[in-house]
Amino acid sequence: MRIQTATDPGSPGHPNEDWAAAVAPAGGTGGALVLLDGVTGPPGPYGCAHPVAWFAARLGGALLEAVGSRRDLALADCLAGAIGRTAEGHRATCDLSHPRTPQATVVAARWDEHRLEFLVLSDSVLLVEAPDGTVRPVLDTRLDDLRPAARRLPPGERAAFVEGLRNAEGGFFTAAADPSVARRAVTGTVDRGGVRRIVALSDGLGRWKETFGFGDWSDLFRAVTDEGPAAVIARVRGAEAADPRGQRFPRGKTHDDASVVVAEL
Repeated sequence: MRIQTATDPGSPGHPNEDWAAAVAPAGGTGGALVLLDGVTGPPGPYGCAHPVAWFAARLGGALLEAVGSRRDLALADCLAGAIGRTAEGHRATCDLSHPRTPQATVVAARWDEHRLEFLVLSDSVLLVEAPDGTVRPVLDTRLDDLRPAARRLPPGERAAFVEGLRNAEGGFFTAAADPSVARRAVTGTVDRGGVRRIVALSDGLGRWKETFGFGDWSDLFRAVTDEGPAAVIARVRGAEAADPRGQRFPRGKTHDDASVVVAEL
């Protein structure tokens, strides 16, 4: 078993709001990974004294502990417990009912000698490679599904439209302070014999495909596994720097935190 991780903050001097880690017990055949992408909000305040990076680290640590140690629990139950535990850590000092309370997208995966379990919530991505080289993307498309309707609105109304559907019925969901959101995640199980490698990535690295169009998900998987995570992040950074105002490749911000975990099972 081999595991690689890489992360790069989008802006020097600004905390990296991604969080990624993996565990692989020595001598064992199992392991787990967790990748979170903290959701950067517009200027606050939001009733919470803690920055997004703090939230991502607390939630990520709690989730990785649960995923790695509570194999009797489904991944959605692990996420629900981690959200609840993180919320209790600052409920006494912060207003967690605010729609922009700190939150994050989530990818989690866990495997043993029999199966691979996975969970994806919002727009981070898990790529699963079969022994024949076929790559399957595991996606939560609910945010992307809203974009066509948003584009039909006047530019000044688009952001408010999307924000109104954050963690709302008929909209899209992120991990914030409500444990029940874990039931909204995309989950599944694959036979271990049908998996060779997996790659988890935040949408900052997903720009390689989604924003800059260097290739499809299979191409991105190959780039990460053949060239290495750092090289792929560097290519995204180069594309961002070549279009700093987003005129050729429109995007919400010039640079974004980019993270990836590669696990060869």
